[in-house]
Amino acid sequence: MAGRTDSADRLMRAAPDAVWRAMTEPAQLARWLPPEGMTGSFTHFDLRPGGSYRMTLVYDDPVANAGKSGDGHDIVEGRFAAIMPGERLEQLVEFESEDPAFDGVMRMIWEVAAEGAGTRVTIRAEDVPPGIDAEDHRAGLASSLANLAALVERAP
Repeated sequence: MAGRTDSADRLMRAAPDAVWRAMTEPAQLARWLPPEGMTGSFTHFDLRPGGSYRMTLVYDDPVANAGKSGDGHDIVEGRFAAIMPGERLEQLVEFESEDPAFDGVMRMIWEVAAEGAGTRVTIRAEDVPPGIDAEDHRAGLASSLANLAALVERAP
């Protein structure tokens, strides 16, 4: 049985190539992907079909947020399932957790499309583990997209 799907999208005032770069370069990803209240870093990042990454997300307030992996952090293992340069990035994502509510592989699909003078970015998460609250997840996706917009919409 398929799990829940959550999604968010946002129109960016930036060129598609600038948005794509921000979505595929680890230094830029670490700046915008963690939602408000978190920071992130990559242990490794291998952008190619079949390549993988490992990201640690740390809560600003670990006392209030135990995290999926414990001690106020989440550890994410991802694998790149498909890459259509400049258009679509598909990832298979798993959280490192002892809690069975976070078990399973979530498919993340990021799409980039020129729209007018800007770029529409859509993020879709399929088969979301039941331990991830739907409202919190949608807010987190929107926060990440707001961070991305702030990064790519900066004046040159």
